Amino acid sequence: MNFNYRITGFSILMGMILFAGGIELKAQDVQNSTMKFGRLLRLIDSYYVDTTNVDDLTEKAIVEILRGLDPHSVYISKAEVEKMNEPLQGNFEGVGISFNVYHDSLMVVTTVPGGPSEKVGIRAGDRIVAVDTKNIAGIGLKNTDVYDYLRGKKGTRVILSVKRKGEPNLLDFAVIRDKIPINSLDASYMLNENTGYIKLNKFSATTTSEFLDAIKALKTSSKLNSLVLDLRGNGGGYLSAATELADQFLDAYKLIVYTSGAHADKKEYNSTSLGELEQGKLVVLIDEGSASASEIVAGAVQDWDRGVLIGRRSFGKGLVQQPFPLTDGSMIRLTTAHYYTPSGRNIQKPYEEGTDAYQKDYLNRMKNGELFSKDSVLQNKAETFLTKTSKRTVYGGGGVMPDLFIPLDTSKYYIYYNGLQRKNLVYNGVLDIMDANRESLKQKYPDFKTYAAKFDVSDEMIDKIIEAGEKEGVKKDDKSVEFARPLMKRQMKGLIARDLFSLSHYFEIMNTEDETIAKAVEVITRKGNYEKILSGK
Repeated sequence: MNFNYRITGFSILMGMILFAGGIELKAQDVQNSTMKFGRLLRLIDSYYVDTTNVDDLTEKAIVEILRGLDPHSVYISKAEVEKMNEPLQGNFEGVGISFNVYHDSLMVVTTVPGGPSEKVGIRAGDRIVAVDTKNIAGIGLKNTDVYDYLRGKKGTRVILSVKRKGEPNLLDFAVIRDKIPINSLDASYMLNENTGYIKLNKFSATTTSEFLDAIKALKTSSKLNSLVLDLRGNGGGYLSAATELADQFLDAYKLIVYTSGAHADKKEYNSTSLGELEQGKLVVLIDEGSASASEIVAGAVQDWDRGVLIGRRSFGKGLVQQPFPLTDGSMIRLTTAHYYTPSGRNIQKPYEEGTDAYQKDYLNRMKNGELFSKDSVLQNKAETFLTKTSKRTVYGGGGVMPDLFIPLDTSKYYIYYNGLQRKNLVYNGVLDIMDANRESLKQKYPDFKTYAAKFDVSDEMIDKIIEAGEKEGVKKDDKSVEFARPLMKRQMKGLIARDLFSLSHYFEIMNTEDETIAKAVEVITRKGNYEKILSGK
């Protein structure tokens, strides 16, 4: 007995020594490589035939090293770090306007409610022609230039000189910059008496509070018992925001997602009892642009048979990145773990063929017909899993496949419409209308309900855009114009609604002809349809 104990103790001790020795050898390898790379830089700096920039060489080397690991491990320069964080932190510091560079001048499209510009009296339709007495009109202004002029530290002062319709002289406004919210929730409204609709564009630090505020408002104004959650085109964001959102739909103690990696222990994220929509029907909309955090939510909803997924196969990003700062203020975002859905699916699509091939995945989906036909979607039969409640078959190996497939529209007549879009002609047409008629439109349509029922985009408005398209080289034909006209009318009505009311009202107009949303409403309202899909029968 004692002999066995001594043998066992000796084995454990030897194992610990070998393990420690392995760590030491790895550390020595890293040290040797560091010295080797440092010597290379010194040799180049001292002996290379031409003048070199060691900092640039180092950055290029870092980029290439990370590029060889996986498509999502990246280097971020010092200058890019702050701008990268703004959308996910949920705010930036500036004057609080949305704008458009219009006829070579800076036009205020809307002011942020309660923001610095609104507080001092700047209005939609104003043209900012000078910033701190520096002229910015008629100089070929670009959007990136505007950010440089208007953004700045909270509490700093900037003088904006404004040309306003009906005013003979320029108006000067002293604006004190402040924190400006960046919303992750685009739209929230009722599709019918009982079914709400919420669209999220990202998963940021403010997503949970925005979502809860929207749900509270919908419950207050309606008999909400079902929800359509639109995650199409949502590229993801914070893992915590995704788990908090999924928690709203699942009852307590259910696994939402878990992460695991070679140097990261398995970590599980579970639901609580605090969900706002644990009961009622739920439909989640996804497509090839739904990635990362969107896939966490979609995967959890599907794996627990909590709701129906409608759309097309999601992007397929199942890698977790962690930021690591470098000595000069730059950073790397390094992939540290995979994430897995409750059934055990790792939905990361393959990247063994390199970053270039990985980035062509969307084109490959187009070529093989996957975006147009469910039968063209190649499921990885080697990675078969079962949902947690109904035991439906689901697959890993690349994205989340929806329960109901909606094909991408393949009409060739979209080419003409897209040509107008690329030239920004539809939006410019709206700016012309708003510039000439803003006050009269506000008076005629004091609320969205009146506007939605009574305002129509005229054929004359569309003809002006078609004429502008011809001048810009967008060739037309009768069938393309006939196809594009109703699309343009709906888009223009939506854009005008956005300027008069809010972004949510833009989507409320645009979604009236959305096939995927129509299918979601049908699934929820047709008796037995929702339950049949979730049962897998």
